[in-house]
Amino acid sequence: MNEVDALIQALSEKRKLVAMLAPSFPIVFSYPEIITRLRKLGFSYVIEVSLGARKTNAELADLLKNNPNNRYITSPCPTVVRMVRQQMPKSAKYFTYGVDSPMIATAKIAKENYPDCQPVFIGPCIVKKLEATEDNPDLNILVLTYTEIVQVFNHFNIQEETGIQDQFDLGGEGLTRIYPVDGGLSHSSGLMESFQPGEIQTVSGWKNCVEAIKNFDLNPKIRLLDILFCEGGCIGGPGIQSPLSTQERKKKILDYAGQT
Repeated sequence: MNEVDALIQALSEKRKLVAMLAPSFPIVFSYPEIITRLRKLGFSYVIEVSLGARKTNAELADLLKNNPNNRYITSPCPTVVRMVRQQMPKSAKYFTYGVDSPMIATAKIAKENYPDCQPVFIGPCIVKKLEATEDNPDLNILVLTYTEIVQVFNHFNIQEETGIQDQFDLGGEGLTRIYPVDGGLSHSSGLMESFQPGEIQTVSGWKNCVEAIKNFDLNPKIRLLDILFCEGGCIGGPGIQSPLSTQERKKKILDYAGQT
C-alpha cells in the first residue's frame, strides 16, 4: 500500500492523526487556509515543522560547543545522507550524529503532546519516506509529498476556502521558517554570526554536492558544511509542483517568515 492509500484508509477509519507541515508549504498552499483544509480532511492537530527545526538548531549548537575542534556536515537532508553513505562512505564520519532532522524532532514533539496520534509529515521530499521507515521506524511517521496530499484532498473533495483565520496547534514562528532555503539552517541558528568568515559553507543542488563534500574533506578551514541536495534547498524538492522559479519560491518562504 502506498502512502496516499495508507492515509486515505487512516482517514476513512477516523484514526487520530497529527499533520506535520514542512516549512516549504507556502510555495504550494495558501496560509492559513491549508490548516483548515487539513482539519476538514480529518487531522486532529496540525503543527509546523519549523518548530522542530528549533530543536535541530539547539542540538547542533550544543554539538559544536561541546566539540569545538570537530568539523561537521549537516544531516537533515536524507538524500545527502544516503549519497554519502553509498558513494563517499569515508565522509559519513562528519555527519551530525545525535542531531535530529526537523522532521524527526517534530515527530518527537508530536508524540509528547499527542501520544495517541500518528504523525504524518507533509513536505517536498520523497526521500523523507526512507528517513522515516529505515532510520526512524519507531516513530511510525507516514510521509506524503505536497503532490500526494493534493491527491488526498481531491479524493475527499476538500476544496480551498477563503476568509479562513485558522492557526497551527503548535506553531514554529521565527527564523526557522526559512529552513527550506539553502543556508536556512546556518542563518536561522545564528551560526553565521558566531563563526569566522569561511568556516561555514552553504551548498545546494545535486551538481554541487559531491564537489563540496570532496572540498570539505580537503579544506580544514571549513568547520560546517550546510548542504541540501535539491536546487535552492528544499524549495526545489520533487514533491513540489509549481511554475515558480527558484527565486520566486524563495520569496514565498521569506514573505511567510516575515509575517512574525
